[in-house]
Amino acid sequence: MIVWLNGTHGAGKTTVSALLQPLIPDSRVLDAEKVGETLMDVRPGLPATDNFQHWAPWRPLVVETARRILDYTGGTLVMPMTVLVEPYWREISAGLADHGIPVRHFVIHADQDTLRRRIDGAHPGPSPFRLQYLEPYAEAARTWLHAEAEVVDTTHLTPDQAARQIADAVAHG
Repeated sequence: MIVWLNGTHGAGKTTVSALLQPLIPDSRVLDAEKVGETLMDVRPGLPATDNFQHWAPWRPLVVETARRILDYTGGTLVMPMTVLVEPYWREISAGLADHGIPVRHFVIHADQDTLRRRIDGAHPGPSPFRLQYLEPYAEAARTWLHAEAEVVDTTHLTPDQAARQIADAVAHG
């Protein structure tokens, strides 16, 4: 099984995934961003883009990496990764389904003011990269993302509380 943690950049997916992993027996974290980082190392480089998710190989490589790891280790993968483009999510989720891999899709959500405060207060400082995804996240949330996933509103939750809420949902359903 895969527990996919979606949400905008800076929402707390990586923090929650680290807290969630010990709460789900026989689980491990796979950050699909590492697949993108591998593609960024291809020399000479792939076509210029502002987001490695736009490279066609990224999506099937995420599916294949997850499948191979699950085949090798079994258990559950916790995957923190922002995917805000609906066709990209459809490609990934269909690829995982084709391999018989069930996915529990969660969105780590917070209201825009809270997200801005978290991004502005992040170490080592505010991230223009994260800020630029606030509106695309809001659009995805309005149009498809929140309908496709279990939304965990972290506006008033600590990361530990969010992790426990997700673990409880996975354990009971």
